[in-house]
Amino acid sequence: MNALGTNTWFLYAMVTVASWGAVGLLQKLSTNRISSRSVLVWLFVGFLALLPFLSFAQLSGLSPTLLFLGILSGFLNALGSWFLFLSLESGAKASVAVPLTGLFPLITVVLGVSILHERPSAMEWVGVGCALLGGILLSRETEPAAGS
Repeated sequence: MNALGTNTWFLYAMVTVASWGAVGLLQKLSTNRISSRSVLVWLFVGFLALLPFLSFAQLSGLSPTLLFLGILSGFLNALGSWFLFLSLESGAKASVAVPLTGLFPLITVVLGVSILHERPSAMEWVGVGCALLGGILLSRETEPAAGS
């Protein structure tokens, strides 16, 4: 068994954590100054900036089903981003809204179990329960102290 740090997937996952961790702050700063629609447009421009680094050789010969799944994935990603931006624009704290929307893998768990017939272990279900509890605790709004 390899240590986590020696696996390529782990490095990729940590770059994802760092990138998405920083982007939450940038999204809040953006929605404080421009509309959520504008932030979504600039998000798309950011995606386009990655195009020169992608290999298009793997795009040839894709079936219509795979193309549809890719487009649907992109659409749902953009829709989720837009609603996160609307949340931030509407006054949500970045320190609450961004981690709360980070619970999206719980939907993946439900879909994986029901559609792909995956069977999480008991320990993985404990993790799902902890994530749900964390989301509930995170979303509890507290009233500001009197005089603050």
